[in-house]
Amino acid sequence: MSVAIDHVGPWTVADVLALPEDRTMRYELLGESLVMSPAPGVRHQRASFRLHVALDAAARAIGAPVEILEGVNVVLPSGLVVPDLVVADAGATADDPVTVDIDAVQLAVELVSPGNRTMDRKVKPMLYAEAAVPHFWRLEFDPAPMLVVYELEGGRYVERTTALAGATTHLDAPFPMAIDPAGLSRQ
Repeated sequence: MSVAIDHVGPWTVADVLALPEDRTMRYELLGESLVMSPAPGVRHQRASFRLHVALDAAARAIGAPVEILEGVNVVLPSGLVVPDLVVADAGATADDPVTVDIDAVQLAVELVSPGNRTMDRKVKPMLYAEAAVPHFWRLEFDPAPMLVVYELEGGRYVERTTALAGATTHLDAPFPMAIDPAGLSRQ
């Protein structure tokens, strides 16, 4: 259920975290502005879950001390974002916090939604790069699933590879794994 928001003045991370839980919306804070977006649809959720499972299996296979989280609040120096998936240092999540500090994030993943294209393709990658998140992945759905893999280099993301639907692509970072994006969103 959506809740009417009555707020005066600039928003803070504390203000956003104090909002009532609403499974129909995601709340993010960019600077002092509240950004609301609808909860992801079925295709998005299916792909997020499957990518989460694949990342978790790859991390466990090498004993990486990380946790894979979906839709978690991540605190940035300039606000609060909710990446679709993150790979975070296990120590940063040990006490079951409400938020994860951006310094603990090794990989941020955005699944491009029709209503959030600009945020997922431009704004969030810029924020993650400014915060020195080492790896960023972007999953596009149309015209066919495609995973674009970036690494931070000189303060900006450089595209390392693009995994296309119908082909298995082997990735090395943040840990070794093989993926075919075609299987992520297919029912």
